[in-house]
Amino acid sequence: MGKILASSIIVCALIAGAAMYYLQVYAFYDEVAADGRTDVQLTSLVTGLPEPVLYDDFRAIDATSSPIRYRACFTTTMSHAMLTETFVPYDKAEPLVAPGWFDCFDAKAVGAALEEGRARAFLGTENIQYGIDRIVAIDEDGRGWVWHQINRCGAIVFDGQRAPDDCPAPPDAAY
Repeated sequence: MGKILASSIIVCALIAGAAMYYLQVYAFYDEVAADGRTDVQLTSLVTGLPEPVLYDDFRAIDATSSPIRYRACFTTTMSHAMLTETFVPYDKAEPLVAPGWFDCFDAKAVGAALEEGRARAFLGTENIQYGIDRIVAIDEDGRGWVWHQINRCGAIVFDGQRAPDDCPAPPDAAY
């Protein structure tokens, strides 16, 4: 009787583990269809507003289960010199890991390129959702990546604290 009970518990644990893995890595993600206009935007130094940039080969995934699950890859012909003179840099870019099956986005490689200076990070859209910024990194060879990252105000509010005076007011939803 004990062997049957132990075997049942192990089988249930394996099934639950496999289900959780599938749900985390595959189930909630959807491919994002490119619209050809707003897929890749950077915030202008002059206007402070996001502006579309030239891009090709756009691929993206997103999930409604979390505002930071967005990942995208693209290519561009825009040079680092032109980008840095035109768009707002983002100093604290930390690429977030994408599911392994989304093979164009390797967070470790993007992070290394940023640290080595081969890639530059820019503010795509500030507060694309409250407390979440869209970050765009572009390598000197024209490869680019996009992800969502919690900003300073979001980190404070999501931690249950009151928003600092220099942050926008959080939405009515309880954070």
